[in-house]
Amino acid sequence: MAESLPPALHPPVAVALAKLVKAFPGPNALPGGLWAEPKWDGFRTTAFNDGGKVTLWSRQGKELTRILPDAAAALAEQVPPGVVLDGEAVIWNRDRLDFDALQQRMVTSRAALPALAKELPASFVAFDVLAVAGQDTRGVPFTGRRQLLEELARDWAAPLHLSPIARDMDLAKTWLRDLPAAGIEGLVFKGGAHPYEAARIWSKLKHKHLWDVVCAAVIGSVAQPQAIIAGLPIGGELKIVGRSSVLSTKVGRELGRYLHPAGPGHPWPEEISESSLNRFSKDKGPVRLTLVDPVVVEVSADVAWSGTSFRHPVTWKRVRPELDPAEVRVPPELNNRHR
Repeated sequence: MAESLPPALHPPVAVALAKLVKAFPGPNALPGGLWAEPKWDGFRTTAFNDGGKVTLWSRQGKELTRILPDAAAALAEQVPPGVVLDGEAVIWNRDRLDFDALQQRMVTSRAALPALAKELPASFVAFDVLAVAGQDTRGVPFTGRRQLLEELARDWAAPLHLSPIARDMDLAKTWLRDLPAAGIEGLVFKGGAHPYEAARIWSKLKHKHLWDVVCAAVIGSVAQPQAIIAGLPIGGELKIVGRSSVLSTKVGRELGRYLHPAGPGHPWPEEISESSLNRFSKDKGPVRLTLVDPVVVEVSADVAWSGTSFRHPVTWKRVRPELDPAEVRVPPELNNRHR
């Protein structure tokens, strides 16, 4: 009889998260010693095999099975029933991770998806295990869960992969230096003695100063925005903290696919002063905003931070529609910089 999942692990399930750090943690920063893994550039995904039926879920509790049929099929074939895996759905394109290809699946019709999946197939990279043989393993220390995961992955073949891990921090530092060329964002650090908890129990170190902000307005139209207006939660409210540099026509068109006109109750005005966006601007006139439903976007930014806003325009990197705007926080390094 195929193993079913324990009731506490019926999807969706809250996942463990990582808090951002600015440098390598010390050897005793996490309980049970430090273990480092690559920070994959994809969709955080939990995979459930409940009695032979595989479903995939995002960290926000949205089912991803439809947009990742190739990964789901591989998991159904190679992972036994009663297993829950935590990992990342990724797409490789010419030896580099292609986040845009994953995003494309979210806005592709059901009819067109098979051709897209054939052209750029998805992979699943597992880095933790929450259940084995129908038994909840979240209370097992990380080193024990890792052993279970390695046993499960012994005979895996692509597109399933076991995320590599390093106890040697010198090796981890070479990863941080070299792997971004393949699209790896940075490193995630885990404590060997830590059980699995739905909290920020891990640490993450990004290769560059890349931060998530909330785009809740744009300059220009919804379909062809010219710049994003960035927001962050300050004092319990979503505040305007800056604008991006001018978006290219191509980027604006791509972003426009994820934007929707704002409904009632939007916290921002439809007109602000240019100086509130750029204190160095010679133009002091009003700026019309096109209000939109909030969406998370990733930007790179100078850490010149006033405590309530960026002092210079941020640089657009990509939209992150799989993330929840309500979970975006002021990056700790910005708060630290203002102190």
